[in-house]
Amino acid sequence: MHTTLNPRRGPHEPATTTPPRRPGSVRRTTTHDSLRPDGLTGRLLVVARGRDLRTEVDGSTSVVDAVRLDIEVDYLSGRTITSITADPDFDGIDRLIGVRAASGFRGRLGEVLPGEREAGTLRHQLLDDLPTAVLVSGNSLHAELDMPRDPERMRTGVDQCAGWARGASIMVGWSDEGATPRVTGPLAPPLVLDGDPSAWHELLVLGPHDMRRARRMDVWAEDDGVHVDAFFRDSHVLADGDDTVLHEYGVAAVIDPTSRTFTSCAATVGVLPWQECPMALASAGRLVGAPVDGLRAWVRTSFTGTSTCTHLNDTLRALEDVPSLVDSL
Repeated sequence: MHTTLNPRRGPHEPATTTPPRRPGSVRRTTTHDSLRPDGLTGRLLVVARGRDLRTEVDGSTSVVDAVRLDIEVDYLSGRTITSITADPDFDGIDRLIGVRAASGFRGRLGEVLPGEREAGTLRHQLLDDLPTAVLVSGNSLHAELDMPRDPERMRTGVDQCAGWARGASIMVGWSDEGATPRVTGPLAPPLVLDGDPSAWHELLVLGPHDMRRARRMDVWAEDDGVHVDAFFRDSHVLADGDDTVLHEYGVAAVIDPTSRTFTSCAATVGVLPWQECPMALASAGRLVGAPVDGLRAWVRTSFTGTSTCTHLNDTLRALEDVPSLVDSL
């Protein structure tokens, strides 16, 4: 890797493997691969794939659900979706064409897929994660082309999260140099698990400038409740082919199946871009006592400001799907 690490970088301790699947568990894995086949300023292709895999007590496996979405986005013109296909197909998918994969997308999603958020479907999770996956894909442009940030966006973004806090590395770099500092992450250890080809769904081979948002969520039951082990990583393949990590979190939680509330929740950090970002870790503890039902909406409206992180918030929001995964056990 030829990138000089930023002295104000955050933690650089990425996960080196994927934990083994537990007997009597279900694992949801998703990836959003952001590709630019026509060059950095061309169209953005997002290949979103996911799988729910049940592991029986005897170690055998069965696929509960599998979904693939191929989405073309005009990134430089408002991040507008210009085409989308799904496997398996579903009625109404064409209603997302012309919609911006940005603010307001999730509200439109509720109209296109009524009831699927409440049902915790894999397809809904893939689409729910699309706006932030597209947003983060812009890192390849900023890293390689030195594209300037919108000054108005920088001014209005102050204090929106720990990394964008007033006086933090991003804001200091922009005010002093007129541009946000480059994110420099460590090399990304592979997520595939030696000896277990079922640890993840089939992963695409990425090339230079491609980016990936990957999630894993293991769910199983014990005497004290439903346990969750969640993992999240954003990675970026540099021009020289080195795959590097931008963001990486882990979340461990326990949910009482009777009250459907969290009895514990804690986040750990693997990789974060700036030294201020880990200040958001403690926010995961706010879920203790909160209901899992309606979690996406509650986190979205309540987890704001410099004690939170956009990417950790999305990881916490995805825990709303735990009851549906339990039902598949």
